Amino acid sequence: MKLALHTWTLDTTPLGDVLRVVRETGWDGIELRRVDFLRAAQAGEPAERVIERVRASGLPVACVGVEMGWMWARGDERARLLQVFDEQCRHAAALGCATVMSASDRGRGDLREAAANVRAVGDVAARHGVRVAVEFNSQAEQFNALAPMRELLALAGHPLCGLLLDAYHLERSGGKPDDVDDVAAEEITYVQFSDVPRTGLVPGAATDRLPPGAGSVPFPAFFRKVAAKGYTGYASYEAPNPQAWARPAADVAREALTATRSVLR
Repeated sequence: MKLALHTWTLDTTPLGDVLRVVRETGWDGIELRRVDFLRAAQAGEPAERVIERVRASGLPVACVGVEMGWMWARGDERARLLQVFDEQCRHAAALGCATVMSASDRGRGDLREAAANVRAVGDVAARHGVRVAVEFNSQAEQFNALAPMRELLALAGHPLCGLLLDAYHLERSGGKPDDVDDVAAEEITYVQFSDVPRTGLVPGAATDRLPPGAGSVPFPAFFRKVAAKGYTGYASYEAPNPQAWARPAADVAREALTATRSVLR
């Protein structure tokens, strides 16, 4: 399994430095967010320049994030979010990246409306030749576990829209690695991971994530289950944590890669 580092893991580090650190510490690729492009734009750097910098780094891009909020959006806001989706798909294609991702919306809404919007973003992705990975968020109100997200994606039935399976959210939602047994291989579009603290969890909070082996996720079993499905894409280490942001980025990236390789062995 190829290992990527998600830029949220090093959120307080400028993107140029993140690219250097990820390359020098030995990760196989990087995952970019919508906010990485927004921050560059605010600093006067167009998206084309960001794409050039990433290409120059030599790092493969595992995935590109979009802006969430589109599942039940309507009117002008829906049009805006679909435009953002189109932009991020275009950026992904320019970077040679085959996957874009979105977390599920917070709140609750009509399942059929959400499925229709999944089909809409799938059609956007199709225009750029990329796939969409949709993540259940353990801290959301409706799409907060594996089962409801699988139900949504099955109802949508779009060939380019699949499941983003995140070890952190699986654990926090009360799931376990054995739950992956019921998931068909073709459902899994992308994988993310980080560990869940054994104590001190705060409802609604998600910036407490840890390297594999430091918390409660049974990582050897999780990765075995994913590998048994034939998944050969990237697994992205997404571990936002203010304690990590306060440390040298190279130390955080290096220690996380070592911990990940340890549980994979």
